[in-house]
Amino acid sequence: MTADARPAAQPPTDRATPPLTERQEARRRRILHASAQLASRGGFEAVQMREVAEAAGVALGTLYRYFPSKIHLLVATMQDQLQHMHSTLRKRPPAGDDAAQRVAETLMRAFRALQREPHLADAMVRALTFADRSVSPEVDTVSRLTTAIILDAMGLEHPTPEQLSAVRVIEHTWHSALITWLSGRASIAQVKIDIETVCRLIDLTAEPGPERG
Repeated sequence: MTADARPAAQPPTDRATPPLTERQEARRRRILHASAQLASRGGFEAVQMREVAEAAGVALGTLYRYFPSKIHLLVATMQDQLQHMHSTLRKRPPAGDDAAQRVAETLMRAFRALQREPHLADAMVRALTFADRSVSPEVDTVSRLTTAIILDAMGLEHPTPEQLSAVRVIEHTWHSALITWLSGRASIAQVKIDIETVCRLIDLTAEPGPERG
């Protein structure tokens, strides 16, 4: 078993992880930047932990303390990309007439951002697909960020259970559409149709307005 594929160390469960210091956060940012750069050039296989450590200017052991495996690292890279995307979308929110249109526009903007870096997108999606239970916290964070992006586009702060269910189905469809596009089994036009279609679920879960007498 290679170093990149070695089992992830289990984090302690009896205490909360202390916040990173400014220096540690800067180191973590360098690692994520190096990961994204290597993935952009050569995809999943290009992200080797030793090369990431060298590019980030950290010791290999230090890298493994931050990210116990290559999968942890790439899922965290996707989390970082989504956080940047979320900030950009908040500065330039979608302009659709209704919630379904705004969500579809938002997800297509996110898709086009990934489309500009297909090797990076493929590496991050493969990491999500390969992730086991040891990566659950990172995968959950990616899911929460995706949910937040969709809810922002919908203009909802307190969604109903039905609306959250619709959001989950939309997330699944977006993820599946990204996989089929990356594998060459779907065109960008088909991805757009699928996303617009699933976003119509939002209309079905919209709370009815007050009745008029």
